[in-house]
Amino acid sequence: LLFSVSNLCGKCSPRDTDLLQPSLNFLYWSLHQTTPCSQQRAVAVLLSNVSLLELLQKVLECTWLWSPPSRPAHLSSEDALLCSGWLLVASFLLIQHRYDTEVHQTLSVDLTEVLNAVIFRNKKPILLLVSIMQFLRAVLRQNFSSSLLVIVGQNKAPGATQPQPSSLQDTALHPLAMQQVFSLVVSLQNLLVHKDLLLSQAVVACLETLVEYLYVKNQDVALHVASQPWHRFLLFTLLSGGQKSFLQPEVLRLMTLFVRYQSSNIISQKEISQIIQEAAEANIAELSEATSCALHLFLSQV
Repeated sequence: LLFSVSNLCGKCSPRDTDLLQPSLNFLYWSLHQTTPCSQQRAVAVLLSNVSLLELLQKVLECTWLWSPPSRPAHLSSEDALLCSGWLLVASFLLIQHRYDTEVHQTLSVDLTEVLNAVIFRNKKPILLLVSIMQFLRAVLRQNFSSSLLVIVGQNKAPGATQPQPSSLQDTALHPLAMQQVFSLVVSLQNLLVHKDLLLSQAVVACLETLVEYLYVKNQDVALHVASQPWHRFLLFTLLSGGQKSFLQPEVLRLMTLFVRYQSSNIISQKEISQIIQEAAEANIAELSEATSCALHLFLSQV
């Protein structure tokens, strides 16, 4: 069935949304809702299908080609297809790396376009933003070195890939540039203020992965990003309103990030004590799974 559905996808165009969107979702869940042994076989079948990968290439490119002003307030069939495409490609990247699966056809993605999608948003629905951030996390976790993916930048001259780094810091962070990093961090902070649960989870996860990537590339840059004073204002913003408790998943995960990178100007001993006090007084059985996991990570880090 996996073989048949992937072949069917390869015969479609991105405009066949009614057929493609459920088909790509089927491929996605076939990869994730199975045993490790079957997952390895499944990803091998899918990555050997050149027509499927060519179709996915076209779907990803439609993210920049389809006009943002035409998007309705709700998730359109076109945007739903884009979400499925980005999530499936992110899964391919992670699972192909896990099993070192042979690659028969590469995918090409413009890193500048991906970053700008998050930085400027351009009326993109929340679910599409989340899907693109999942892709961004996947490439960050692999240090932009996946054999399945070719990263290109603004320089579209024949044979060109990323623009050449303009400073020592840019060289260390390549293919990212310092300006892109700071713009991305500010945009992620702004998205957190929306207090949408799905978006918050994706944003915090993306921020965690970004700082981990930076720490490997240049520790000074990572610590500088993690200790930006704006983070403290962000925490106060997240704690304002109806739910003032520190025991919110996104707040706990942010706190864990700041403790990990020793950002004492963002989180003090007083806040750490408050969180531990709240945890001691809370009914653990009533906490959501996301909160329990985030609290466990925070206490382990402390």
